[in-house]
Amino acid sequence: MPPRLFSLACPYQNQGCARRFRSQAGRTNHVRTVHHPNNNIVQDSNSPAPVSPGPSRFGSETRQSPPTVDSPEPQPPSSPSPTLQAPNLGPTRNLHPHLNARPCDSDGNFLEPGTPAEPRGDPAPDNWGPFDDEAQFTCGDFLYRQAEMSAGNIDILMDTWALSMARHNDYGPFSSHEHMYAVIDAIEHGDAPWKSFTTSYAGTLGADAPSWQLADYEVWYRDPNIVIQNILDNPDFKSQFNYTPYVELDQSGKRRWNEFMSGNFSWRHATDIFEADNTTEGSMYCPVILGADKTTVSVATGHVEYHPLYLSIGNVHNTVRRAHRNAVVPIGFLAIPKGDRKHDNDASFRKFKRQLYHSSISAILKSLRPGMTNPIVRRCPDGHYRRVIYDLAGFIADYPEQVALAGIVQGWCPRCTAQPKDLDGPRGRRTRSFTNELIKTLDSKVLWDEYGIDDDVSPFTNDFPRADAHEILTPDLLHQVIKGTFKDHLVTWVGEYLKLEHGERRADEIMDDIDRRIAAAPLFPNLRRFPHGRRFKQWTGDDSKALMKIYISAITGHVPSEMVQAISAFMDEFGAPGGVCSSITESRHITAVKKPWQHSNRYQALGQMLLTNQHLDKLAALRVDLVHRGMLASTSNSPNSQPSHLSTGPTQCGRGDADNSEGEGSGDEGPVDSPTRHVKMVTGNVVLACTRIRTYPRDLKALSQHINQPTLPELTRRFLFDQLNTNRTPHPTIKISVFHSAVATFYAPSDECGLRGMYRERIRSCPMWRKKAPRRDCAFVVQDESKPSMRGMSVVRVHLFFSFYHAGHCYPCALVEWFNTCGRSRDPITGMWKVQPDIRNARRFCTVLHLDTFLRGAHLLPAFGSTFIPINFHYIHSLDAFSAYYVNHFADHHSHEIVF
Repeated sequence: MPPRLFSLACPYQNQGCARRFRSQAGRTNHVRTVHHPNNNIVQDSNSPAPVSPGPSRFGSETRQSPPTVDSPEPQPPSSPSPTLQAPNLGPTRNLHPHLNARPCDSDGNFLEPGTPAEPRGDPAPDNWGPFDDEAQFTCGDFLYRQAEMSAGNIDILMDTWALSMARHNDYGPFSSHEHMYAVIDAIEHGDAPWKSFTTSYAGTLGADAPSWQLADYEVWYRDPNIVIQNILDNPDFKSQFNYTPYVELDQSGKRRWNEFMSGNFSWRHATDIFEADNTTEGSMYCPVILGADKTTVSVATGHVEYHPLYLSIGNVHNTVRRAHRNAVVPIGFLAIPKGDRKHDNDASFRKFKRQLYHSSISAILKSLRPGMTNPIVRRCPDGHYRRVIYDLAGFIADYPEQVALAGIVQGWCPRCTAQPKDLDGPRGRRTRSFTNELIKTLDSKVLWDEYGIDDDVSPFTNDFPRADAHEILTPDLLHQVIKGTFKDHLVTWVGEYLKLEHGERRADEIMDDIDRRIAAAPLFPNLRRFPHGRRFKQWTGDDSKALMKIYISAITGHVPSEMVQAISAFMDEFGAPGGVCSSITESRHITAVKKPWQHSNRYQALGQMLLTNQHLDKLAALRVDLVHRGMLASTSNSPNSQPSHLSTGPTQCGRGDADNSEGEGSGDEGPVDSPTRHVKMVTGNVVLACTRIRTYPRDLKALSQHINQPTLPELTRRFLFDQLNTNRTPHPTIKISVFHSAVATFYAPSDECGLRGMYRERIRSCPMWRKKAPRRDCAFVVQDESKPSMRGMSVVRVHLFFSFYHAGHCYPCALVEWFNTCGRSRDPITGMWKVQPDIRNARRFCTVLHLDTFLRGAHLLPAFGSTFIPINFHYIHSLDAFSAYYVNHFADHHSHEIVF
């Protein structure tokens, strides 16, 4: 057989690289390990907002009416569709032609294109006011925001600090907790004071008036106009901010939705604003997103509950909103009327609660009303002033709150008029004008019975231009999709089928095996384990979301293929990135309500909670200002320190964070905010932990005997031979360093991530996990970057992370075993790619890979088939015990995007 020719040249020939390769996989491995075009950290350019048509990083940018390509909603006559041409250079972004966010001066006069932004008037570079210096700010920020230390403990710490400083005739940073709170309260940045108003029942009071008619109801709120002003003036959002509604098309001309400003709503309302008043030409469209949801902080101490109202704007990117970072701000705490049990079903009491709800929100938002018709001048994250026009564009709420918001009857849809018992029957879209016409025409009984309208309620949106309560309601993914469809329908459906098909006794046996399969899922960062399967009494949203990710492989083989395909189709739909939904407000409750309540003394806690929120906002805003002025590092706890995973002087080739914990989600995995230097995107940066494990031999041959891998020396020499392209077999010349993990950092804006979409996870390979058995994680490696999904990637399992130096160059490596992809497409039943171990000579095939070929961690689920697994089976054996596995692209949104 003639030798294969080296027919593929390195794409970097013009830079002097003469390497040639037999296969595409070899060339890709060379490019990623030597030239690093897609595995580097890309600096954030912090480019200003577009001010005129021209090229952009999206290939091209034009200002024209929105195309209707693949649009789910018909465009109104005011937005004609242009003739589209297929883009040549990548995605195309079409910007709104009228509300195009032209910069202006502080008086609202438009500037010439290219005019620089006015200086912010920052104080002196050594001004830490109201703090004395960096040490005092860092101490106060740490104690209040990060450590959340109690007032008593702060006093103890400050007294101890003062004693230690007395010998130097000096003092600690604060004299007491009162001193620290007073300094924080003096911060002017991000200040949006809390106010209140009191309301009560306005009807006629009878002789035996119930308690709810006699009570006064206090509503606390912040001026939303000031809150939006603070959000717009936050330079931290500079590169994560959309100034203009847009329509984005991919290379094939297909519509892409990603941010709020890319949707039809933003474009359509911007057009309506301009057509109603063409003097708004050049203004910036600012969609206001609200959210409200009752939350209980303590059942044991009297069922304490609060009803916070949140505000965000649609200009900031989804990653910013999910990371919060002062982009989702509590602006109100609504009153919760209480009455005696005998009044729970009182129609007048229900009517009063709904009217109080809407009138309170309307009163809170009244300062925004002028800015909805007449633009107001506001400074934006890039430093430019713009004429801004507000618009109520979204309201995040669960279904009970949607019922109250839309003024409908419980059980009816807030978006359409379909009958509750005939959702597929005749129906029409609810709109503000349609509802108002029905109320004028029909009596209350017909409205209630035939249209599901409660005419006792006038939605607060009727007080604001263009606002439609039915249109601005966002999907409740958390409760209606995750809890409702998956837990209440699909999981129940599987159980009922098994009982009907096999009888109750046999069904219980199968369900027990499904539980064991769920418990057998291999470990994966931030993926919850279910040691007893799905047998837990109270399901939370997190329980449902975690179980969804591993459920399909557990039921495959026990239920018909059609059922698996149906659930898989549902999961694929859910796997699409989520933007604005109720999970945002649910998670915001923790920092805005629950933690502040826990740190209060429980007596009239709301006032203390409001002050805590105000202090946190001020500290965050001051930190942003100090970072913007170059006086403070972005997110490091120590302002002058640089995160170890970006350090320029690695120890033993290790650049990742130290691996000090054995717990999943132990604090070194999850969202990553920008470090000292702004990071915009890392497509797959994998680095070794920063500290080597000192119990391993430093000699390659001795190491191979220590880990029982006799082929390690030969595999390492082959690896170095491929790296150096030499005619002689090289030998590593420097001692070997072994690590138990590597840190993968990548751009995952659809998951819970840092401010700029960054996410970090740890890939582990250690001989003893929790004193039970080895843990060897799996990872994706790139073999052909020109092919999508699993066609260009493979899955490997890491047996050893190590590094060595040769000729002064560091080589971070991994000893891996390979999995082969089964077939050329996804499994038709589960919808997941299927892989099997690469067995050669009765052993799993192993090689040594450079760490730069790694993309991120991979999660494999066993292909159980119809065989029952042993009762005492333990998950630590799952990656060794089965002949085939599914590549779990449901593990997180990023996995779905790169694998699916």
